[in-house]
Amino acid sequence: MKRVFVAFAVEDKAYRDLLKGQSLNTNSPFEYTDMSVKEPWDSEWKKKCRSRIKGCDGMIALLSSNSSNASGEKWEISCAKEEGVPLIGIYIHTDDKSSPSEMDGVKKIRWTSEGIEEFINSL
Repeated sequence: MKRVFVAFAVEDKAYRDLLKGQSLNTNSPFEYTDMSVKEPWDSEWKKKCRSRIKGCDGMIALLSSNSSNASGEKWEISCAKEEGVPLIGIYIHTDDKSSPSEMDGVKKIRWTSEGIEEFINSL
């Protein structure tokens, strides 16, 4: 079973839920995980989150105009890069090309089932 971490801005939670639901329509056996927090995150959250990211086969960063101000998402992206976890950015809106600087040098695609499945199959 492949594990994929999903990084997202809290304002984009509905798209995270949509991505998890979409996973039922792919041929790859995988599961999504994230470290959504209801409280401000601290060093203990970072420690647990890093461990969870390291335990995943890859990361999908959901990108929108909210991402540049999402400190948690940006930290998760940086963590994945530090840990060498394969990472891809997926634009949640077809007309949006916003992404935080943490995504510089990382492949970014429009949201399609084929694109997501191709990434997961490459893990």
